[in-house]
Amino acid sequence: MSNIVIKTNEEILLMRESGRLLASVFKELDKVIDVGISTMEVNDFVEDFIVNKLQARPASKGQYGYQYVLNSSINEVVCHGVPSKSKRLKNGDIVNIDITLEKGGYIADSSKMYSVGTPSPIAKNLVHVTYDAMWKGIHCVKPGATTGDIGHAIQSYIEKHGFSVVRDYCGHGIGKQMHEEPQILHFGKPSSGITLKEGMVFTIEPMINQGTYKTKQKKDGWTVITRDKKLSAQWEHTVLVTSSGVEVLTLRDEEVVS
Repeated sequence: MSNIVIKTNEEILLMRESGRLLASVFKELDKVIDVGISTMEVNDFVEDFIVNKLQARPASKGQYGYQYVLNSSINEVVCHGVPSKSKRLKNGDIVNIDITLEKGGYIADSSKMYSVGTPSPIAKNLVHVTYDAMWKGIHCVKPGATTGDIGHAIQSYIEKHGFSVVRDYCGHGIGKQMHEEPQILHFGKPSSGITLKEGMVFTIEPMINQGTYKTKQKKDGWTVITRDKKLSAQWEHTVLVTSSGVEVLTLRDEEVVS
């Protein structure tokens, strides 16, 4: 626990603002994601909006030597897909757009799945089940619960639907740094792992595969794909442990906390 940063009330206010701004980025992005747009055009649109409209910083750009403001992960890409001028969205694609934003020294991190045109029934189902699984994990968050409770809720829901949970990548604490302690695994056993305390802020971001959970990294050093080339989906929110439960800092207008 010693490396976990418990956020002060002042820090929480700043993180709320970063989360609110990041949610507004997706609201704008909803208007431009469509058949034919390139993932580099998406990247450039988001960068312009964050920098010029929101007066904020795209936190991913320059992080670990990464050149872009977002990850665009299409179909069998699990995560860390790199924007490209030649990669245009096609009818039937599913794509995860993962964006980070820093304002006032604090970072928010969120991702959303977009279904382009008319995806296949299995693609639609994978996207839907992954979204619900993220919320199963979020609803576990409260003081005294554990990181294992979150992972177990996600894993059991996903496997009940015949999909698999990626093991190689996980959620993470977040604040002044993009990646802080603790790690949030999306699989696990109840009552295991780190005990949650009020003031902790972290991401829940399950990556769910249609087939095997095994992945491999492409030669570009970033892009991660499913080993069996089947589809993958991911959703992500940044959440705060409150005195009574959880607050989703990156909640979007169309979302309702049930």
